[in-house]
Amino acid sequence: MPTDEQLAVELLARTDYGRVATSMRALPFLAFARHITVDGRLLLRMHKGLGYHQACAGSVVAYGADNLSAVRSGEGLWTVQIVGRCGAHEPTADELDRFGPAPHRVDGEPFDPVYLSIEPEFATVHSTDSGLEHRYTHRP
Repeated sequence: MPTDEQLAVELLARTDYGRVATSMRALPFLAFARHITVDGRLLLRMHKGLGYHQACAGSVVAYGADNLSAVRSGEGLWTVQIVGRCGAHEPTADELDRFGPAPHRVDGEPFDPVYLSIEPEFATVHSTDSGLEHRYTHRP
């Protein structure tokens, strides 16, 4: 069975969006982000105009996603949280392609993308109905 960090990254690769959590001016907050996984890292695309990326870059953040609205057959529900250091990232052409089209506007403003990278240091994975456990106990 893979480590929690490996399983978390694998599951995150099945979703497109999640929520990043950190603090801004000593208060906790959550922001949604588009994500992709690359070589065990999580890359985020956020709207620069909101300024949330400034609170994330250089900090330890938590990132979470789930399959609550898109359960695969036989899988059960799962939720993932990774914690790691977040930093600015300059995406490659391939990474930009994998992110797909960006929204045109966010809160009425033109979308201005900013990219971040999270190196998972700690992860938690929770699932219902033993869907994930069943999958890994029957692996060759």
